[in-house]
Amino acid sequence: MGSAVITARAAATFDPVGRSVATARAFVRDTLQGWGYTDVVDDAVVLTSELVTNAVVHAGTAADVLCLRTEDGVRVEVSDHYPEREIPLQSSGLDFGSPDREGGRGLLLCAALASRWGVEYTPEHKHVWFQLDLPERPVGIRSAGPVLPTALLPVADERVRVAVVQIDGSGAIASWNDDAAFLFGYAADQVAGKQLTDFAAWPHTPGTSTGIADALRLSRWEGSYGIRGADGRVIPVYASHLRVRDTQGEPSTVCLLVRDHERAVLQTPVRAPVDSSNDSRTADPFEVFIGSPAPDDLDGLLQRTVERARDMLDADAAFLLLATDDETELEVRATTGLPSARQRFARVPVEAGTNRYSSARMPAVHEDLTAVPGAVPLLTDTGMRSVVTVPLKVEGRLTGSLGVAAEAAGRYSNEEALRLQFAADRIALAVESARLGELERLRRGSLSFLVEASDLLAGTLDRDQTLALMAQMTVPTLATWCAVYTIADQLAEPYLSYVLHEDEERIDGLKELLASIAPPDPVPTPGARIWPAPAQAGHEAALRVSTRTLGRDAPLSMGAAARTTLETASAVGGETVVLPLVARNRVIGMLTLGKPSDEHFRQEILELAEDLSRRAALALDNARLYSERVAISQSLQRSLLPPGLPDVPNVEIEVIYRAAGEGNEVGGDFYDVFPIRDGAYGFAIGDVCGTGPEAAAVTGLARHALRLLAREGFGGPAVLERLNAAIMDEGERSRFLTLLYGELWPQEDGSALLKVVCAGHPLPLRLRQDGSVEAAADPQPLLGVMDDLELYEQEVTLEPGDVLLCVTDGVTERREGTRMLGDDGLAEVLSVCTGLTAGAVAGRILRAVERFAAEPASDDMAILAMRVPEPVNF
Repeated sequence: MGSAVITARAAATFDPVGRSVATARAFVRDTLQGWGYTDVVDDAVVLTSELVTNAVVHAGTAADVLCLRTEDGVRVEVSDHYPEREIPLQSSGLDFGSPDREGGRGLLLCAALASRWGVEYTPEHKHVWFQLDLPERPVGIRSAGPVLPTALLPVADERVRVAVVQIDGSGAIASWNDDAAFLFGYAADQVAGKQLTDFAAWPHTPGTSTGIADALRLSRWEGSYGIRGADGRVIPVYASHLRVRDTQGEPSTVCLLVRDHERAVLQTPVRAPVDSSNDSRTADPFEVFIGSPAPDDLDGLLQRTVERARDMLDADAAFLLLATDDETELEVRATTGLPSARQRFARVPVEAGTNRYSSARMPAVHEDLTAVPGAVPLLTDTGMRSVVTVPLKVEGRLTGSLGVAAEAAGRYSNEEALRLQFAADRIALAVESARLGELERLRRGSLSFLVEASDLLAGTLDRDQTLALMAQMTVPTLATWCAVYTIADQLAEPYLSYVLHEDEERIDGLKELLASIAPPDPVPTPGARIWPAPAQAGHEAALRVSTRTLGRDAPLSMGAAARTTLETASAVGGETVVLPLVARNRVIGMLTLGKPSDEHFRQEILELAEDLSRRAALALDNARLYSERVAISQSLQRSLLPPGLPDVPNVEIEVIYRAAGEGNEVGGDFYDVFPIRDGAYGFAIGDVCGTGPEAAAVTGLARHALRLLAREGFGGPAVLERLNAAIMDEGERSRFLTLLYGELWPQEDGSALLKVVCAGHPLPLRLRQDGSVEAAADPQPLLGVMDDLELYEQEVTLEPGDVLLCVTDGVTERREGTRMLGDDGLAEVLSVCTGLTAGAVAGRILRAVERFAAEPASDDMAILAMRVPEPVNF
């Protein structure tokens, strides 16, 4: 950063895992916002995301992020620790390659967005830095005017009277000076405590959606309206409002008002400063028309333009529309004297015909709009009769349209059109430059928004959470409310799955309204389309409530249900658009976005919403596929395990099964206990090598073959030998199988006789009443390896109080670092289980296994405990 003084720093290190990218973005965003550097936050987040991704994903190392603040900007440094990175040779012709290629994209973005950037290499790390300078802001005096000859000064009365009116927090007049009494004819005691809006002749504030009441709540406002005097005449005034608070914290608004033709007294900013030493210098026509310094934001510039155009031609209204890039539509961006909220961001085609802007490309004068209805769609039902419109062009390309209108017919001729065209030519380039700057800021903000949205959507495979994320990302960033419809399959109807409003109290009413109307058609055509049904349903519901309220039997105060209906109608009264959610060439749902009454969506917002809908559709479909996969996996797993345990006379049996795979993945360990014939029961516990469908196939084969062969009368060795042959017949799909199989006969003397075959499985352990533990069988070859097996069975008699414990290797191979529980550790745990029931023994073994290591188990576990209870003496 050269000699710049560092005023603050913040540093953090992020682990080499994918989630660190989102954490790094949040760190940089929070840091810069805390420093007040909101102008460069979006660019810094995008660049940090790319560079940290390179470090933690591609290089596979930790990333160090350092933020440095100076008075002029911010520098962000990202370092990784990859020791074997190739050092590039310096060259004057660097080629970063395609921006779609993963490698080098971060440096390409640095070159495009950063004020300065660089790469530094050391044997231990790679160090990439970028610097973002803050945009220059004007300093010094707010505005200044030139020294003008007396003849050029604004005209005012002999005495300029400035009405000073103070409005309290409720909108009532609290102070009324002598100049206010002179201008409007009311004494202070006549107006004290009354609402200022009671005296306003034109209750509309240019550029806002409601009127003076809302303007009084703004921190600062300046503009024109009328005050109705005591004699009934309307006095046009120019007003400057300032919101203040007293020492007790109570807010109020101080209003300065002058006659409208004396607006130069209050109006800011004033004319541009010029060099008085050079009288021959001609003032810039743009500055003469718009005033200087001109607003540095597009909306401010456009609003100033329509106000100056209205004043220049003594009109009742003025409007300005901007053209789309293909010049096929015009979008309303600023109006004065019109219901601007209803029109703002609305679009009309640039073509001939009714409700189409056929006069956009050439100057046009309409002496009476009643003779040509629909010629200027913006003025329909506004009471305007005469209008003049002129195009804004840059290098021959249509960039917008400027118009003024009057309530009287025949007010304008070609002379006024020429004057307005001259003004439009002066401002066209400035408007286009400001528009391009706004588009660039929107593009950068959109890029940051989509990066974070993609990361959030990719971080979950839960369907409900994906729906919630979709809604929360759109409200309130893109829309006031949204609804998500989902379609289960091609034959199913759209289902209202999620509703969100920026005001939580309106969600229930909105959900009820949407549920009462038919869902939008699942059209796969990309892009947003208007859906008028919610606004129509809301209007009809509000009309019914209003009719009931105005009836004879209506209560004096409106009920809560009626208020909810009216609030919901207002919420959906604006524009509602539907975007299809298309994934894998199928419409899986619709994303519905809405605005409140009299509002339209900007085209840039709709394009951003379309990008988001594509990402959200894929995330939602992935969540659906994952949920189906988990459901199938769980269903198959349940089919591979016995539905329940039989009641064996005089023997306690308990089984605990824990699958390590997410969603109980199929395959792995299994167990079974089943009746063979009267007085005889079979039991088995096994472990198939591997997981997944192949292992699941062997698991199903083994469990069903054991039951079938045992019930056919085969003994233990014959059962396992035939099962081994069946596994070998599977060929390449076969898997190794360790299996402990046995037959159990409860005896009349209270003991139990067992015949056991242990084919490569962990040996069963026998616990005697004196606490001694011993293996109850010998090891024999596992299944699925050799064609010819010669197995034998061993008899074990469990006396009253004895326990037989059978486990899979997920128990004995439980690890903590280099330590392993093993057979000896399991025997030690079992030795202290004397006197416990079978269920208590299995539970103690499980707790011992879980506590042996801090990390979750990585292998399936099955525990089978059998105990012969001691006789009860009465």
